[in-house]
Amino acid sequence: MRAPTRLRVEHVDDTLGLDASAPRLSWWLPEGSARQTAYRLNTGQWDSGRVESDRSVLVPYEGPEAVPGRPVVCRVKVWTDLGESDWSEPCSWEPAIGARDWAAAWIEPAEDEPRTAGERPAYLLRRAFHLDELPTQARLYATAHGLYEVFLNGVRIGDHELAPGFTAYWSRLHVQTYDVTDLLRPGPNVLGAVLSDGRFRGRNGTQRIPDGYGTRTALRAELRTLTADGRADTVGTDAGWRSRVAEITAADLMEGQHVDFTRRLPGWTEPGCDDAGWAGVTVQTGRLYARRDRLTTSPAPPVRRIEVLPPVSVTRPRPGVHVVDFGRNINGWVRLANLGPRGTALTLVHGEAIDRDGDVTTEHLDIPAEMHDQGIALAAGQRDRVISSGTPGEVFEPRHTTHGFRYVRVEGHPGTIAPDDVEAVVVHTDLRRTGWFRCSDERINRLHEAAVWSFRGNACDIPTDCPTRERDGWTGDWQLFVPTAAFLYDVAGFSVKWLRDLAADQWPDGKTSNIVPDHGIGRRGPGHRRALMHGSAGWGDAAVIVPWETYLAYDDVRILADQYASMTRWLDWAAERARTGRFAERAESRPEPAPHEEFVWDSGFHWGEWLEPQQDDATPFYLQDHGPTATAYLHRSADLLSRIAAILGRADDAERYGRYADNVLAAWQTEFIAQDGSLTLDTQANHVRALAFGLVPDHLRTSTAERLVALIRKAGTHLGTGFLATPYLLPVLADHGHLDVAYELLVQDTAPSWLAMIDRGATTVWEEWDGIDENGTPHGSLNHYSKGAVVSFLHRHTAGIRLRDDAPGYRHFDIHPRPGGELTWSDAEFDSPYGRITSAWRIEGGRFHLTATVPPGTTATITLPNGQTAAAPPGRRHHSCPWVPDTQAR
Repeated sequence: MRAPTRLRVEHVDDTLGLDASAPRLSWWLPEGSARQTAYRLNTGQWDSGRVESDRSVLVPYEGPEAVPGRPVVCRVKVWTDLGESDWSEPCSWEPAIGARDWAAAWIEPAEDEPRTAGERPAYLLRRAFHLDELPTQARLYATAHGLYEVFLNGVRIGDHELAPGFTAYWSRLHVQTYDVTDLLRPGPNVLGAVLSDGRFRGRNGTQRIPDGYGTRTALRAELRTLTADGRADTVGTDAGWRSRVAEITAADLMEGQHVDFTRRLPGWTEPGCDDAGWAGVTVQTGRLYARRDRLTTSPAPPVRRIEVLPPVSVTRPRPGVHVVDFGRNINGWVRLANLGPRGTALTLVHGEAIDRDGDVTTEHLDIPAEMHDQGIALAAGQRDRVISSGTPGEVFEPRHTTHGFRYVRVEGHPGTIAPDDVEAVVVHTDLRRTGWFRCSDERINRLHEAAVWSFRGNACDIPTDCPTRERDGWTGDWQLFVPTAAFLYDVAGFSVKWLRDLAADQWPDGKTSNIVPDHGIGRRGPGHRRALMHGSAGWGDAAVIVPWETYLAYDDVRILADQYASMTRWLDWAAERARTGRFAERAESRPEPAPHEEFVWDSGFHWGEWLEPQQDDATPFYLQDHGPTATAYLHRSADLLSRIAAILGRADDAERYGRYADNVLAAWQTEFIAQDGSLTLDTQANHVRALAFGLVPDHLRTSTAERLVALIRKAGTHLGTGFLATPYLLPVLADHGHLDVAYELLVQDTAPSWLAMIDRGATTVWEEWDGIDENGTPHGSLNHYSKGAVVSFLHRHTAGIRLRDDAPGYRHFDIHPRPGGELTWSDAEFDSPYGRITSAWRIEGGRFHLTATVPPGTTATITLPNGQTAAAPPGRRHHSCPWVPDTQAR
């Protein structure tokens, strides 16, 4: 019979340097089977024997602990209703060296007083060494303060980009493991590295905060070799290394990269290069360098070059200027050949939009003085510069920065840049695609594709808000989008990595940063202006919501256990803010607080709904009463935490947080529901949240939904939600008897709407609903995935593939398509932890036809638009019913 497939370790496919010595294994059951009754694991040196179990997702490995340099190669076979299977294809894993097992030292390149941040060069480091014989195995372990690339005998090692990755560097620093066996030679060898500022000491965020984690870059690398007779040798970073300034004369993730190829030193990573004129290095042991417990490995896939895009056009709006259009907004960099004769100086300006003259504009990405702590206006950055050496075949590819762009202006070229001379390199975390959707409306397909590309543009090691002017891991954005992302891609390891940094960057009192990692803001003291702006409701609640959503998508209880302390610290901090603080106007109108007010969170700084359209801007957002929103999230997190505690077997906590959630709910209803049953804050967002979070009593749900529809109609059938409520808007309407209104908003093509973006040329989702206005003028970021969370409606309602809270990981799920908007067909596929789920329907000849696939090891409940239901075992099934659109659109 057929074998299990897709045997993998933890949540990654790249398992050289895994951070778990006893990892968990997952596999898909053989095609055609229905259920598993037992499994057997075998590594050659260990055999589990037959284990009676139906588990095939995150099954603990109980064999001997793996050790560095010795990969564990594992296979699985299963027993199902079809009988005993064949062995699967193998998977393997190998741990990195332990944090306390390093022989190599931290070294800093020779550097005078560091230059101004954004203008600092990269450094070359090299070490020559000799091998008496060729080893049979060699591993290189490397990390850095800053960004690094490593080379061995002239060959760049690995395909990771932006290594070692962005983490909470004071607490967590990732180590990469590379198999370099085939790159070594008997005799002379050379290890080399390029080292630049990166996130460690480069400029970060809207404030362009420099030196967030330190003022010097450093490298730590260790090469371990093993010969056939068992002799082990080590070559590591030590005082014997040499350093010099690179041809990269400036490298910054925000500002860009400058390269002077006339300064290039050919062959510096190979034997024979004379490094006598190079400077030494400094071995460092104290301060942060002494924190060996920081060293760990990433549970997420690495950042890689994912795709290359050719230009769709190259134009010349004026002499000496070329504008290259790559057809879509991306994150990455440009690869440019044809740099001109020696001494030619080119400037590459990256942008998301062009002006009326066809030239690149970046003004909408500038940081105005009023947004800067010191009142300094900042340009958008994203400018690369290169000076040609005239060497044939010379190519500029700036690997020590990234940009968000569709267009690139190339200034200073004396000749013509042809389309074959330039290409865009898409760079982001190498996530495995898991979900797809298409339907009969091509505009909706383009919207879905824009949401996919917007996420791709912001999944570069951390979930950023935009790849241009901020590039911050905003917590609110990720908690909103993670359910959508978990359908489109396998983001389990990606979320785990980020959540570990969230916990590491939490304030001692439990407050959660609005951005993760926080650029060191939390270490600057509670009185720092930026520190005072953290802990916002809806943003800090990511500490609870992201672990919960990740658990639901992947059935990974360990995520809940690992993050539990972080969750409780956040909730307890927020509860204390509610108990001790009051909104000024409420306190003025009611000097003596009512008993329920200790459960109303209306004090402190909050972003609120953020960027709501059609709102009165007379009162600045930071002076508004955010009590309805903050208290709603306080209830949401408390309720989830009670459920999480129960799952983890913490009965006392489950009861305590459940009781607290009930008190907050009662307080919200007392304070924010008027005597006539209406909501005191009469906005679309507040009504959406009240229904989505279960804040209104059952007897008011219908009237609350009807008022939401009235507000939508009052706005000309336009949405009026901002960041926090938008993902819930269409599902709330559909689930409360207004599916027709949900589809009307989905296909609305005048601003504010999703299709207005598409009709105005968006290839990614915008930060503002009017990102490019009717005059063609851009505003804000044009690559912000948060509003793209609407595509979850397409996955869960249009296609009908629905995850259930009581069956995490899609062990049991619903397929309940809800057609509308004049759609005549829809097709969705999703690779769940157990296998591929499909939902394909069409309306034809007055009937609705559905073809659905339920993977082995799972079951589904299928509900047709007319309400007909069926229990579905594994396999492919066809269903149909009469189609009467007027009765099924509600």
